[in-house]
Amino acid sequence: MARSIRKQLANESEEIVTLPVDRERVVSLRVNVCNAASIAERVAEMTTAVIGGYVCFSTVHMVMEAFDNAEYASIVNDADMVIPDGMPLVWMQKLQGRKDAARTRANDMMIRLCELAEEKGWPVGFYGASRKVIDQILARAERDLPSLQIAYAFSPPFRPLASEEERDIIREINKAKPVFLFVGLGCPKQERWMAKNTTNLSAIMFGVGASFDFFAGNVKESPDWLGRLGLEWLFRLWQEPKRLWYRYLVLNPRFMHRAVLQLLHLDRTR
Repeated sequence: MARSIRKQLANESEEIVTLPVDRERVVSLRVNVCNAASIAERVAEMTTAVIGGYVCFSTVHMVMEAFDNAEYASIVNDADMVIPDGMPLVWMQKLQGRKDAARTRANDMMIRLCELAEEKGWPVGFYGASRKVIDQILARAERDLPSLQIAYAFSPPFRPLASEEERDIIREINKAKPVFLFVGLGCPKQERWMAKNTTNLSAIMFGVGASFDFFAGNVKESPDWLGRLGLEWLFRLWQEPKRLWYRYLVLNPRFMHRAVLQLLHLDRTR
């Protein structure tokens, strides 16, 4: 079933206008210059592979995690796509001459892919978050996407998994055969998990992080106008100051410093 779905996706991709999906460096990451159409085209190409693949949605937080950890940087840069999900990354691409750079939010893409899967009858899966959030996702999907086939939905324990538990999870995912698997473990855990299992799973994995909470309705999304100004971080900091203060008040200034050094060609260590 999975292979026939992939061939169908590949055929449909011919109807999509080919757009550039090349990458531009943003401090520590090689971030795709892309938009929703080019992402859909690349996903269609990925479905023709025998093994799975993974897609990362990059933010300032991810850039700085990668800057501080070369192994993690390699994991993200080895992804099939590194999609800019933060305006500072898009601005960096534009400042390097890529006027076609655009932002694609993980939550928007997750919903778009779920709508596509519902239309075509393709199974999807959700892995991550808490059981409560998973239940809320299932409830909203039943209401908003009644024909969507959710073949797998699991909240793993909030602790390191034993080898046997990991094998059981992989076995269950492969048994369910989702075409798309949305992974909501948070950065950097979800990227490590996807990279580790890309040869074990036939699904295309998308590390969507907080999109689980957005879709479930637990966290309110930033207004679009704030996002366009690059101030979504301020809205999220206001909502969750205890959890997010370090990410935004420490990592954001560090990112700005490294970005300026890159643009001035002074980051000689990179």
